[in-house]
Amino acid sequence: MDGCYDDTIPIPRSWCEGVVAQLRGDRAAASAAFTNARAEGAKLVAEQPDYAEGFCVLGMADAALGHKDDAIREGRRAVELMPVSKDAVRGPLLIQYLTVIYAWTSEKDLALEQLSVAVSLPGHLSYGHLRLHPYWDPLRGDPRFEKIVASLAPK
Repeated sequence: MDGCYDDTIPIPRSWCEGVVAQLRGDRAAASAAFTNARAEGAKLVAEQPDYAEGFCVLGMADAALGHKDDAIREGRRAVELMPVSKDAVRGPLLIQYLTVIYAWTSEKDLALEQLSVAVSLPGHLSYGHLRLHPYWDPLRGDPRFEKIVASLAPK
């Protein structure tokens, strides 16, 4: 896989290209890149059917492509395979990405519910990350999201 890692989650280069294209407003390039990222996620899952991170990548790509039911199923499967009780490092990260999947599939209530869980766990979510990262754009302006962000603000 060509790309990078968010801790243990293999983020395909094509995923990053899709996010950038999306930010530029280039829907065709974003769709092509997310389709490539989906293929990489599907390959990970086919090769390792119990690989939580593979389901996470696949779910993120499906969310970006508008495949709502598949994305949610895959994101939930990732969390089931690697719950916080089994892994205190990877579990919270998978909850974070499930939150993004919910946000990107217009499931705001579920996203905010999971975000509340995610910020209560030791992990990677910070004030700056929530305030600035484009993953959270679908939640911006919702008072519940803004309250969570504010709760993480430096004192």
